[in-house]
Amino acid sequence: MSTSVSNITGLLEQGGPGATALSAPGGVPLTYQALRKLASDTIAALNARGIGRNDRIAIVLDNGPEMAAAFLSIGAGATAAPLNPAYRADEFEFYLSDLKARLLVVGQEMSSPAVAVAKRLDIALVRLVPTPAKGAGAFKLEFPDGFAMRPAEKSGAAAPEDTALVLHTSGTTSRPKIVPLSQRNVCASAHNVSGTVAFTAADRGLNIMPLFHIHGLIAGILAPLSAGGEVCCTSGFNALRFFSWMAEVRPTWYTAVPTMHQAILSRAAKNLDVVKGSSLRFIRSSSSSLAPQVIREIEETFGVPLIEAYGMTEAAHQMSSNPLPPGIRKPGTVGKAAGPAVGVIDTEGNPLPPGIVGEIAIQGENVMSGYENNPKANAEAYARSWFRTGDQGVMDADGYVTITGRLKEIINRGGEKISPREVDEVLMDHPSVQQCVTFSVPHDKLGEDVAAVVVLREGAEASEKDLREFAAIRLADFKVPRKILFLTEIPKGATGKLQRIGLAQKLGLA
Repeated sequence: MSTSVSNITGLLEQGGPGATALSAPGGVPLTYQALRKLASDTIAALNARGIGRNDRIAIVLDNGPEMAAAFLSIGAGATAAPLNPAYRADEFEFYLSDLKARLLVVGQEMSSPAVAVAKRLDIALVRLVPTPAKGAGAFKLEFPDGFAMRPAEKSGAAAPEDTALVLHTSGTTSRPKIVPLSQRNVCASAHNVSGTVAFTAADRGLNIMPLFHIHGLIAGILAPLSAGGEVCCTSGFNALRFFSWMAEVRPTWYTAVPTMHQAILSRAAKNLDVVKGSSLRFIRSSSSSLAPQVIREIEETFGVPLIEAYGMTEAAHQMSSNPLPPGIRKPGTVGKAAGPAVGVIDTEGNPLPPGIVGEIAIQGENVMSGYENNPKANAEAYARSWFRTGDQGVMDADGYVTITGRLKEIINRGGEKISPREVDEVLMDHPSVQQCVTFSVPHDKLGEDVAAVVVLREGAEASEKDLREFAAIRLADFKVPRKILFLTEIPKGATGKLQRIGLAQKLGLA
């Protein structure tokens, strides 16, 4: 993709007319030419009904090629606002009201609680009717009877400064904030991801990421399309079906979050024929930190490099990344700046020298211009020209960044500060441990104490005493978890991300 491409319409021009843009397991491929026509037809249908650039359209669809095509087509001429289809009615009530959505697009047969909420809020309901015979993701929109036909004030393809995508921050500790991302923001980020992993038209991705999340939308869909490549859209992550999809689709890459990588790894031994015959060129990981032990195991299993990247919604996803070979990958780090400028700053916004711990901050074309209608959050989020990520970290002399924790997740045990990730990495070195998440639990005298949840490897055994003794060899006494719980699965957020904040409450320890 040319770096000058700064809207989704221009990005979709990158693929050859007969080349496949979107596919689905067992489905008919959708060409770039067909995708471009779908986008222009969608924009025309919306414009004829008074919906144009910067008008918000909430999208509630299951994962799959229609969701990818709807995001691209709507985002090319209006503002796409994808929502998690698993939300309950009160969550839809909050998000649809907060977004001030003009329309709600739902699947043809979907009985989502969003439908009743939209009626209550007087938001027009549009049904998306799949037309899979025309290609994966192809659809037509069914507008309600009597929907007023009138020209849109701002019609046609969106301009670079128009808002392409609106998402909410996860809001684990506060009310979710609205993140408006411009066409320029999302295209710059797609270009950054594509450049980092050297996408070409010969690449075929297997998308297993949810498409209501920045990671899936940008790294899973926009970035490969910006290089004229193909994306095979699955119905979402499914560890039981992953290897059969791999065998059928023969992808050259996929991107996932750490919990997905660990689930794939746990089933790899049962699917060695698929693993050995894979066409993978690399594997990518983002959204939260992947333990170096897991990186090593994945690379040994698949025989390809695992590229760990660092992203966030406010940066339209990618901020830094480990490079492809022959560049040096440093497991345990999230690589070096891969698009925006990345620095480590003090509380006043002054850049800190290598080796000094501070807050990771960014600036660049992919970074949003500010939270919507939230002067307080914006005042806290920006220091001089830097956007504060809320992550604590350190940069080495080569520019590689190591995240030492979320500032809000750092455990304060009677004044002693503990990084949960440091404890995770020590416990992950125990041969019986497959997954681990360290978090804070309330303590009546110290304020907070250290606890951990552990998933053991299949057939392995270890007691709480074993793991505490193992940790005590490598950690100062105040960092050793006072409580270790054993679970078969660690509770996760909607996007598959492990959430430390609120875990004590979720597990009945608060």
